[in-house]
Amino acid sequence: MPILWIEHVTTYRYRRPVSFGTHRLLGRPRDSADQCLLDWSVEVSPEPYTLQHMRDAADNLTTLITIPSRASELRIVNRLTVDHTSVTPHAEALPKHAATWPCQYDPADATDLARLREPSFLDPEHAVALWARRFLHTAETPTLTLLSEITHAIRDDFSYIARFEEGIQSPARTLSVRSGTCRDFAVLMIEAVRFLGFAARFVTGYLYCPKGENLHGGGATHAWVEVYIPGIGWVDFDPTNGIVGSRDLVRIAAVRDWQQAVPLAGTWNGLSSDFIDLEVSVSVREVERSIRENV
Repeated sequence: MPILWIEHVTTYRYRRPVSFGTHRLLGRPRDSADQCLLDWSVEVSPEPYTLQHMRDAADNLTTLITIPSRASELRIVNRLTVDHTSVTPHAEALPKHAATWPCQYDPADATDLARLREPSFLDPEHAVALWARRFLHTAETPTLTLLSEITHAIRDDFSYIARFEEGIQSPARTLSVRSGTCRDFAVLMIEAVRFLGFAARFVTGYLYCPKGENLHGGGATHAWVEVYIPGIGWVDFDPTNGIVGSRDLVRIAAVRDWQQAVPLAGTWNGLSSDFIDLEVSVSVREVERSIRENV
């Protein structure tokens, strides 16, 4: 059960002082049994500034940042410390109606999960559907086996390529080029499991990379998938690294559509030529319990 310290620094630079609109930050981890928030802070330069916290429709904590001062540099630092417990799903915990595909949801849950079971992309050639069906080996494929095989297939059969511009490529294109970012892989898996009848959502957060492990997605925000399984609830699946369960994953926000998971967004007023650059740095490291208060 490591204690993880995370620092996410975003710096915007301009050729002359500009004014700023409200900025929206997704920075506070979701509360859950496997990650306990020990400390969290947001620092903004220039000062003064105000922070307003609110829960969005998906119950993620959103921070609205108001910056009244003009400046040639805007720097937002999100720091957090979490006590993280790795949770691995076990087939023995699944009720009979959810143990094998097709997974059956209780009627009340099915109503609440309906939008999370709907595909978000058009698939006229049925590329994603055909790819998803290849994992149905028998009429009653075990649920966790099915979801784990999809997770590992993306990790094993696709090439990870870092891409820092905004947006994602369509799931059909990811299948075609056999490469993508963690965002692309998460969206592909969401579309595939939704075709198979599961409720799934897009997760944004951070990845802890222990020494000796070859993981993709460190040093930046990371994206993966949660699937709702009766009897055990929301379960993490990271198709970029083949992780099943919450090992090394720190959740910040979970949303229906990837566009709702932008870590930081806002506006500024000035000429387009005023913008110089954007720099983002993310650090995730384990700290000793005895010294966490001094981090």
